[in-house]
Amino acid sequence: MSIIDFKAAQKWRQLPPKMQKQLLQHVFCINCGLATITDYTLRDDTYGIIIEAHCDKCGSEVARVVEME
Repeated sequence: MSIIDFKAAQKWRQLPPKMQKQLLQHVFCINCGLATITDYTLRDDTYGIIIEAHCDKCGSEVARVVEME
């Protein structure tokens, strides 16, 4: 994980480890469908966190929004 946003990292740490793992293992790739990511960056967003990464199968860019209350 690369941290480019301290506030996003703080929000990420609030999530239980099991939920973090599920979020990283269930990312949609336009080429492969469901994918897992390993190297990712976190960015703060008004609605929560944006996870930006590459698909572990084909290398395409993928992103996931994690909504926080």
